[in-house]
Amino acid sequence: MMAVEVKVPALGESVAEATIGEWLKQPGDPVKLDEPIASLETDKVAVEVPSPVAGIMGEQRVKVGETVEVGAVIAMIEDAQSAGETTQVAPRDNPQPAEQAPPAPTPVPVPIAPPAAEGDEPSDPTTLSPAVRRAVLEHGVDPSAIKGSGKDGRLTKEDVIAAAKAKKDSPAPAVSAPAPSPSPAPAATGERREERVKMTRLRQTIARRLKAAQTEAALLTTFNDCDMTAVMEAREAYKDLFAKKHGIKLGFMSFFAKAACLALKDVPAANARIDGEDIVYHDYVDISVAVSAPGGLVVPVVRGVDTMGFAEIEQAIAAYGQKAKDGTLTMADMTGGTFTISNGGVFGSLMSTPIINPPQSAVLGLHRIEERPVARDGQVVIRPMMYLALSYDHRLIDGREAVTALKIIKEAIEDPMRLLIDL
Repeated sequence: MMAVEVKVPALGESVAEATIGEWLKQPGDPVKLDEPIASLETDKVAVEVPSPVAGIMGEQRVKVGETVEVGAVIAMIEDAQSAGETTQVAPRDNPQPAEQAPPAPTPVPVPIAPPAAEGDEPSDPTTLSPAVRRAVLEHGVDPSAIKGSGKDGRLTKEDVIAAAKAKKDSPAPAVSAPAPSPSPAPAATGERREERVKMTRLRQTIARRLKAAQTEAALLTTFNDCDMTAVMEAREAYKDLFAKKHGIKLGFMSFFAKAACLALKDVPAANARIDGEDIVYHDYVDISVAVSAPGGLVVPVVRGVDTMGFAEIEQAIAAYGQKAKDGTLTMADMTGGTFTISNGGVFGSLMSTPIINPPQSAVLGLHRIEERPVARDGQVVIRPMMYLALSYDHRLIDGREAVTALKIIKEAIEDPMRLLIDL
Protein backbone atom coordinates (compact mmCIF):
# COMPACT_ATOMS: atom_id res chain seq x y z
CA MET A 1 0.00 0.00 0.00
CA MET A 2 1.48 3.34 -1.07
CA ALA A 3 1.57 6.14 1.50
CA VAL A 4 1.29 9.69 0.14
CA GLU A 5 2.59 12.61 2.15
CA VAL A 6 0.36 15.63 2.73
CA LYS A 7 2.33 18.84 3.13
CA VAL A 8 1.45 22.32 4.29
CA PRO A 9 0.65 24.31 1.12
CA ALA A 10 1.76 27.85 0.36
CA LEU A 11 -0.22 30.13 2.69
CA GLY A 12 0.28 33.51 1.08
CA GLU A 13 2.87 36.23 0.84
CA SER A 14 5.06 36.59 3.95
CA VAL A 15 3.22 33.77 5.75
CA ALA A 16 5.64 30.99 6.64
CA GLU A 17 3.79 29.03 9.30
CA ALA A 18 0.36 28.09 10.59
CA THR A 19 -1.31 26.20 13.41
CA ILE A 20 -3.29 22.99 13.12
CA GLY A 21 -6.76 24.24 13.97
CA GLU A 22 -8.79 21.10 13.36
CA TRP A 23 -8.52 17.64 11.85
CA LEU A 24 -11.48 17.08 9.54
CA LYS A 25 -10.55 13.43 8.93
CA GLN A 26 -9.39 10.81 11.40
CA PRO A 27 -7.11 7.80 10.76
CA GLY A 28 -9.09 5.10 8.98
CA ASP A 29 -11.61 7.48 7.40
CA PRO A 30 -12.09 7.22 3.64
CA VAL A 31 -10.82 10.29 1.80
CA LYS A 32 -11.71 11.50 -1.67
CA LEU A 33 -9.48 13.48 -4.01
CA ASP A 34 -9.44 17.19 -3.02
CA GLU A 35 -11.56 16.50 0.08
CA PRO A 36 -10.47 18.71 3.02
CA ILE A 37 -8.68 16.73 5.72
CA ALA A 38 -7.46 19.54 8.00
CA SER A 39 -7.89 23.23 8.74
CA LEU A 40 -4.80 25.38 9.25
CA GLU A 41 -4.96 28.67 11.16
CA THR A 42 -2.84 31.57 9.99
CA ASP A 43 -2.66 35.07 11.43
CA LYS A 44 -5.81 36.22 9.61
CA VAL A 45 -7.65 33.33 7.98
CA ALA A 46 -7.85 29.57 8.07
CA VAL A 47 -6.94 27.36 5.12
CA GLU A 48 -8.42 23.97 4.36
CA VAL A 49 -5.84 21.39 3.32
CA PRO A 50 -7.23 19.10 0.60
CA SER A 51 -6.20 15.50 0.08
CA PRO A 52 -3.91 15.09 -2.95
CA VAL A 53 -5.22 11.57 -3.63
CA ALA A 54 -8.19 9.35 -2.90
CA GLY A 55 -7.55 6.72 -0.26
CA ILE A 56 -7.63 6.13 3.47
CA MET A 57 -6.62 8.69 6.08
CA GLY A 58 -3.42 7.47 7.65
CA GLU A 59 -1.08 8.81 10.30
CA GLN A 60 -1.49 12.34 11.61
CA ARG A 61 2.02 13.69 12.10
CA VAL A 62 1.00 16.73 14.19
CA LYS A 63 -1.60 17.47 16.82
CA VAL A 64 -4.24 20.18 17.02
CA GLY A 65 -2.65 23.41 18.27
CA GLU A 66 0.86 22.64 17.01
CA THR A 67 2.66 25.10 14.74
CA VAL A 68 3.85 23.89 11.33
CA GLU A 69 5.88 25.53 8.58
CA VAL A 70 5.08 25.66 4.87
CA GLY A 71 6.17 22.39 3.26
CA ALA A 72 6.05 20.36 6.49
CA VAL A 73 4.48 16.89 6.32
CA ILE A 74 1.34 16.83 8.46
CA ALA A 75 -0.32 13.55 7.49
CA MET A 76 -0.21 10.44 5.34
CA ILE A 77 -2.84 9.15 2.93
CA GLU A 78 -2.86 5.41 2.25
CA ASP A 79 -3.73 4.56 -1.34
CA ALA A 80 -5.45 1.16 -1.33
CA GLN A 81 -5.08 0.74 -5.10
CA SER A 82 -1.31 1.03 -5.17
CA ALA A 83 1.56 -0.67 -3.43
CA GLY A 84 5.27 -0.20 -3.14
CA GLU A 85 7.21 2.91 -2.44
CA THR A 86 6.17 6.12 -0.72
CA THR A 87 5.43 9.03 -3.01
CA GLN A 88 6.01 12.58 -1.87
CA VAL A 89 3.43 15.15 -2.89
CA ALA A 90 5.01 18.59 -3.05
CA PRO A 91 3.11 21.74 -2.12
CA ARG A 92 1.58 23.78 -4.91
CA ASP A 93 4.45 26.27 -5.02
CA ASN A 94 7.07 23.53 -5.64
CA PRO A 95 8.31 23.91 -9.23
CA GLN A 96 8.83 20.12 -9.53
CA PRO A 97 5.51 18.19 -9.58
CA ALA A 98 5.31 15.00 -7.51
CA GLU A 99 5.51 11.74 -9.42
CA GLN A 100 2.16 9.98 -10.01
CA ALA A 101 0.26 12.51 -7.91
CA PRO A 102 -1.71 15.56 -9.12
CA PRO A 103 -0.71 18.93 -7.70
CA ALA A 104 -2.60 20.11 -4.66
CA PRO A 105 -5.38 22.55 -5.60
CA THR A 106 -5.42 26.10 -4.32
CA PRO A 107 -6.41 26.06 -0.64
CA VAL A 108 -9.80 27.56 0.20
CA PRO A 109 -9.63 30.24 2.93
CA VAL A 110 -12.28 30.14 5.64
CA PRO A 111 -12.74 32.23 8.79
CA ILE A 112 -10.85 30.93 11.75
CA ALA A 113 -12.85 28.81 14.18
CA PRO A 114 -11.56 27.56 17.55
CA PRO A 115 -10.13 24.04 17.51
CA ALA A 116 -12.73 21.41 18.22
CA ALA A 117 -12.46 19.95 21.70
CA GLU A 118 -11.70 16.30 22.09
CA GLY A 119 -14.86 14.27 21.97
CA ASP A 120 -16.67 16.74 19.73
CA GLU A 121 -16.45 14.53 16.66
CA PRO A 122 -19.89 13.99 15.08
CA SER A 123 -21.42 10.59 15.71
CA ASP A 124 -22.36 10.10 12.06
CA PRO A 125 -19.78 9.32 9.37
CA THR A 126 -20.33 12.67 7.64
CA THR A 127 -17.52 15.14 8.30
CA LEU A 128 -18.66 18.72 8.69
CA SER A 129 -16.67 21.46 7.03
CA PRO A 130 -15.81 24.53 9.14
CA ALA A 131 -18.49 26.60 7.36
CA VAL A 132 -21.14 23.96 8.04
CA ARG A 133 -20.01 23.63 11.67
CA ARG A 134 -20.43 27.36 12.14
CA ALA A 135 -23.89 27.28 10.55
CA VAL A 136 -24.90 24.41 12.85
CA LEU A 137 -23.77 26.36 15.93
CA GLU A 138 -25.34 29.58 14.71
CA HIS A 139 -28.76 28.07 14.00
CA GLY A 140 -28.77 25.50 16.80
CA VAL A 141 -29.79 22.49 14.71
CA ASP A 142 -28.87 18.81 15.02
CA PRO A 143 -26.64 17.87 12.04
CA SER A 144 -27.42 14.16 12.46
CA ALA A 145 -31.10 14.87 11.75
CA ILE A 146 -30.42 16.66 8.45
CA LYS A 147 -30.14 14.88 5.12
CA GLY A 148 -27.19 16.21 3.17
CA SER A 149 -27.56 17.29 -0.46
CA GLY A 150 -23.86 17.60 -1.15
CA LYS A 151 -21.50 15.14 -2.75
CA ASP A 152 -21.80 11.68 -1.20
CA GLY A 153 -24.53 12.97 1.10
CA ARG A 154 -22.35 15.57 2.86
CA LEU A 155 -24.09 18.45 4.59
CA THR A 156 -23.90 21.86 3.00
CA LYS A 157 -24.48 25.25 4.54
CA GLU A 158 -27.72 25.53 2.56
CA ASP A 159 -28.94 22.25 4.11
CA VAL A 160 -28.41 23.65 7.60
CA ILE A 161 -30.14 26.96 6.80
CA ALA A 162 -33.11 25.13 5.24
CA ALA A 163 -33.38 22.86 8.28
CA ALA A 164 -33.25 25.84 10.62
CA LYS A 165 -36.00 27.59 8.64
CA ALA A 166 -38.15 24.47 8.67
CA LYS A 167 -37.62 24.12 12.40
CA LYS A 168 -38.63 27.73 12.95
CA ASP A 169 -41.76 27.45 10.79
CA SER A 170 -42.83 24.12 12.26
CA PRO A 171 -45.08 24.27 15.36
CA ALA A 172 -43.10 21.45 16.91
CA PRO A 173 -39.72 19.90 16.13
CA ALA A 174 -39.71 16.77 14.03
CA VAL A 175 -37.68 14.89 16.60
CA SER A 176 -38.76 15.66 20.12
CA ALA A 177 -35.90 16.02 22.53
CA PRO A 178 -36.17 14.93 26.16
CA ALA A 179 -37.94 17.60 28.20
CA PRO A 180 -35.53 19.47 30.44
CA SER A 181 -35.86 19.00 34.13
CA PRO A 182 -38.01 21.77 35.65
CA SER A 183 -35.36 22.27 38.30
CA PRO A 184 -31.84 21.58 37.03
CA ALA A 185 -29.70 19.90 39.63
CA PRO A 186 -27.53 22.59 41.19
CA ALA A 187 -23.78 22.22 41.26
CA ALA A 188 -22.25 20.90 44.40
CA THR A 189 -22.16 23.44 47.20
CA GLY A 190 -19.09 25.63 46.90
CA GLU A 191 -18.12 24.17 43.50
CA ARG A 192 -16.35 26.71 41.28
CA ARG A 193 -15.48 25.74 37.74
CA GLU A 194 -12.87 26.97 35.31
CA GLU A 195 -12.28 26.18 31.66
CA ARG A 196 -8.94 26.58 29.92
CA VAL A 197 -9.10 27.02 26.13
CA LYS A 198 -6.09 27.64 23.92
CA MET A 199 -6.25 30.95 22.08
CA THR A 200 -6.72 30.66 18.35
CA ARG A 201 -3.95 31.97 16.16
CA LEU A 202 -6.19 34.83 15.04
CA ARG A 203 -6.92 35.86 18.63
CA GLN A 204 -3.20 35.70 19.45
CA THR A 205 -2.45 37.93 16.45
CA ILE A 206 -5.18 40.41 17.41
CA ALA A 207 -3.83 40.59 20.96
CA ARG A 208 -0.25 41.06 19.77
CA ARG A 209 -1.09 43.75 17.21
CA LEU A 210 -3.33 45.75 19.53
CA LYS A 211 -0.76 45.67 22.30
CA ALA A 212 1.94 46.70 19.84
CA ALA A 213 -0.25 49.62 18.72
CA GLN A 214 -0.58 50.79 22.33
CA THR A 215 3.13 50.37 22.97
CA GLU A 216 4.55 51.89 19.80
CA ALA A 217 2.05 54.62 18.90
CA ALA A 218 1.24 57.76 20.87
CA LEU A 219 -2.51 57.15 20.90
CA LEU A 220 -4.97 59.94 21.46
CA THR A 221 -8.71 60.20 20.72
CA THR A 222 -10.82 63.23 19.84
CA PHE A 223 -14.62 63.18 20.00
CA ASN A 224 -17.50 65.02 18.41
CA ASP A 225 -21.23 64.51 18.07
CA CYS A 226 -23.07 64.40 14.78
CA ASP A 227 -26.67 65.19 13.88
CA MET A 228 -27.83 62.34 11.63
CA THR A 229 -31.08 64.03 10.56
CA ALA A 230 -30.00 64.97 7.02
CA VAL A 231 -28.50 61.57 6.20
CA MET A 232 -31.51 59.72 7.61
CA GLU A 233 -33.87 61.89 5.57
CA ALA A 234 -31.80 61.34 2.43
CA ARG A 235 -31.83 57.57 2.95
CA GLU A 236 -35.58 57.58 3.52
CA ALA A 237 -36.22 59.67 0.41
CA TYR A 238 -34.04 57.68 -1.98
CA LYS A 239 -33.76 54.19 -0.51
CA ASP A 240 -36.30 52.63 -2.89
CA LEU A 241 -34.89 54.25 -6.03
CA PHE A 242 -31.34 53.42 -4.94
CA ALA A 243 -32.15 49.77 -4.29
CA LYS A 244 -34.07 49.48 -7.57
CA LYS A 245 -31.25 50.95 -9.64
CA HIS A 246 -28.24 49.41 -7.92
CA GLY A 247 -29.64 46.28 -6.27
CA ILE A 248 -28.21 47.22 -2.88
CA LYS A 249 -29.49 49.09 0.17
CA LEU A 250 -28.25 52.60 0.85
CA GLY A 251 -26.49 52.43 4.21
CA PHE A 252 -24.71 54.86 6.49
CA MET A 253 -21.24 53.47 5.78
CA SER A 254 -21.05 54.90 2.25
CA PHE A 255 -21.80 58.39 3.59
CA PHE A 256 -19.08 58.12 6.23
CA ALA A 257 -16.61 56.62 3.73
CA LYS A 258 -17.08 59.52 1.33
CA ALA A 259 -16.94 62.01 4.20
CA ALA A 260 -13.68 60.41 5.33
CA CYS A 261 -12.28 60.89 1.82
CA LEU A 262 -12.97 64.62 2.07
CA ALA A 263 -11.24 64.78 5.46
CA LEU A 264 -8.22 62.73 4.36
CA LYS A 265 -7.80 64.92 1.29
CA ASP A 266 -7.65 68.06 3.43
CA VAL A 267 -5.61 66.42 6.22
CA PRO A 268 -3.10 64.12 4.43
CA ALA A 269 -1.39 63.11 7.67
CA ALA A 270 -4.49 61.15 8.69
CA ASN A 271 -4.04 59.05 5.53
CA ALA A 272 -0.31 58.49 6.04
CA ARG A 273 1.91 56.07 7.96
CA ILE A 274 5.28 56.08 9.65
CA ASP A 275 7.97 53.85 8.12
CA GLY A 276 11.13 54.03 10.20
CA GLU A 277 12.16 57.65 10.14
CA ASP A 278 10.05 58.43 7.06
CA ILE A 279 6.43 59.47 6.61
CA VAL A 280 4.64 57.76 3.71
CA TYR A 281 1.76 59.76 2.25
CA HIS A 282 -0.86 58.13 0.03
CA ASP A 283 -2.63 59.88 -2.84
CA TYR A 284 -5.39 57.26 -2.70
CA VAL A 285 -7.82 56.13 0.00
CA ASP A 286 -8.07 52.43 0.86
CA ILE A 287 -10.45 52.07 3.78
CA SER A 288 -10.30 49.07 6.09
CA VAL A 289 -13.82 48.24 7.28
CA ALA A 290 -14.05 46.34 10.55
CA VAL A 291 -16.23 43.23 10.09
CA SER A 292 -17.20 40.73 12.75
CA ALA A 293 -16.39 37.16 11.64
CA PRO A 294 -16.94 33.87 13.52
CA GLY A 295 -13.28 33.73 14.53
CA GLY A 296 -12.91 37.38 15.56
CA LEU A 297 -12.75 40.89 14.15
CA VAL A 298 -11.27 41.20 10.65
CA VAL A 299 -10.68 44.29 8.53
CA PRO A 300 -11.05 43.73 4.78
CA VAL A 301 -9.96 46.66 2.63
CA VAL A 302 -12.18 48.59 0.22
CA ARG A 303 -9.66 49.96 -2.26
CA GLY A 304 -9.87 53.25 -4.13
CA VAL A 305 -12.82 54.58 -2.13
CA ASP A 306 -11.99 58.10 -3.30
CA THR A 307 -12.84 57.06 -6.88
CA MET A 308 -15.98 55.08 -6.05
CA GLY A 309 -19.63 56.05 -5.95
CA PHE A 310 -22.05 55.32 -3.12
CA ALA A 311 -23.38 52.17 -4.78
CA GLU A 312 -19.91 50.77 -5.41
CA ILE A 313 -18.94 51.33 -1.77
CA GLU A 314 -22.11 49.67 -0.46
CA GLN A 315 -21.67 46.72 -2.83
CA ALA A 316 -18.03 46.24 -1.82
CA ILE A 317 -18.84 46.35 1.89
CA ALA A 318 -21.79 43.97 1.47
CA ALA A 319 -19.61 41.55 -0.50
CA TYR A 320 -16.97 41.53 2.24
CA GLY A 321 -19.63 41.02 4.90
CA GLN A 322 -20.96 38.00 3.03
CA LYS A 323 -17.47 36.61 2.50
CA ALA A 324 -16.75 36.96 6.21
CA LYS A 325 -19.98 35.11 7.03
CA ASP A 326 -19.33 32.38 4.45
CA GLY A 327 -15.69 32.00 5.39
CA THR A 328 -14.18 32.96 2.05
CA LEU A 329 -12.13 36.02 3.01
CA THR A 330 -8.54 35.78 1.81
CA MET A 331 -5.39 37.36 3.16
CA ALA A 332 -5.28 39.57 0.07
CA ASP A 333 -8.69 40.98 1.06
CA MET A 334 -7.24 42.19 4.36
CA THR A 335 -3.84 43.40 3.20
CA GLY A 336 -3.12 47.12 3.04
CA GLY A 337 -5.48 49.91 3.95
CA THR A 338 -4.67 53.55 4.70
CA PHE A 339 -7.53 54.37 7.10
CA THR A 340 -10.04 52.36 9.14
CA ILE A 341 -13.73 52.80 9.96
CA SER A 342 -15.12 50.74 12.84
CA ASN A 343 -18.85 50.76 13.56
CA GLY A 344 -19.44 49.71 17.14
CA GLY A 345 -22.92 51.19 16.95
CA VAL A 346 -24.30 48.05 15.35
CA PHE A 347 -23.62 46.31 18.68
CA GLY A 348 -25.12 49.14 20.73
CA SER A 349 -22.00 51.08 21.69
CA LEU A 350 -22.67 54.69 22.69
CA MET A 351 -19.02 55.80 22.82
CA SER A 352 -15.58 54.20 22.58
CA THR A 353 -11.91 54.91 21.95
CA PRO A 354 -10.97 52.73 18.97
CA ILE A 355 -7.37 51.56 18.54
CA ILE A 356 -5.55 52.25 15.28
CA ASN A 357 -4.82 49.41 12.88
CA PRO A 358 -1.00 49.50 12.39
CA PRO A 359 0.72 50.76 10.32
CA GLN A 360 -2.20 53.14 9.78
CA SER A 361 -2.25 56.33 11.80
CA ALA A 362 -5.97 56.94 12.34
CA VAL A 363 -9.28 55.14 12.83
CA LEU A 364 -12.83 56.51 12.84
CA GLY A 365 -15.23 55.01 15.38
CA LEU A 366 -18.99 55.15 14.72
CA HIS A 367 -21.58 54.55 17.43
CA ARG A 368 -25.29 54.03 17.90
CA ILE A 369 -27.79 56.71 16.89
CA GLU A 370 -29.72 57.99 19.87
CA GLU A 371 -32.37 60.69 20.10
CA ARG A 372 -31.15 63.42 22.42
CA PRO A 373 -32.18 66.97 23.24
CA VAL A 374 -29.95 69.53 21.54
CA ALA A 375 -30.06 73.31 21.16
CA ARG A 376 -30.92 74.65 17.70
CA ASP A 377 -31.50 78.38 17.11
CA GLY A 378 -32.13 78.97 20.78
CA GLN A 379 -34.64 76.13 21.04
CA VAL A 380 -34.28 72.68 22.57
CA VAL A 381 -35.20 70.03 20.00
CA ILE A 382 -34.92 66.26 19.80
CA ARG A 383 -32.49 65.03 17.13
CA PRO A 384 -30.96 61.66 16.19
CA MET A 385 -27.38 62.08 17.37
CA MET A 386 -24.27 59.93 17.02
CA TYR A 387 -20.96 60.28 18.85
CA LEU A 388 -17.92 60.12 16.55
CA ALA A 389 -14.43 59.22 17.75
CA LEU A 390 -11.17 59.63 15.88
CA SER A 391 -8.18 57.86 17.42
CA TYR A 392 -4.83 58.86 15.96
CA ASP A 393 -1.09 58.44 16.32
CA HIS A 394 0.10 61.70 17.88
CA ARG A 395 3.64 61.05 16.57
CA LEU A 396 2.36 61.87 13.09
CA ILE A 397 -0.93 63.71 13.51
CA ASP A 398 -1.18 66.89 15.56
CA GLY A 399 -4.25 67.60 17.65
CA ARG A 400 -5.30 70.45 15.37
CA GLU A 401 -5.19 68.15 12.34
CA ALA A 402 -7.15 65.40 14.09
CA VAL A 403 -9.86 67.77 15.28
CA THR A 404 -10.05 69.34 11.82
CA ALA A 405 -10.43 65.95 10.13
CA LEU A 406 -13.21 64.87 12.47
CA LYS A 407 -14.95 68.22 12.07
CA ILE A 408 -14.92 67.82 8.27
CA ILE A 409 -16.53 64.38 8.62
CA LYS A 410 -19.16 65.75 11.00
CA GLU A 411 -20.05 68.67 8.72
CA ALA A 412 -20.27 66.44 5.63
CA ILE A 413 -22.69 64.09 7.39
CA GLU A 414 -24.82 66.92 8.74
CA ASP A 415 -24.91 68.54 5.28
CA PRO A 416 -24.50 65.77 2.64
CA MET A 417 -24.50 68.38 -0.15
CA ARG A 418 -20.84 68.94 0.79
CA LEU A 419 -20.11 65.44 -0.54
CA LEU A 420 -21.42 66.44 -3.97
CA ILE A 421 -19.61 69.75 -4.28
CA ASP A 422 -16.37 68.59 -2.62
CA LEU A 423 -16.54 71.13 0.19
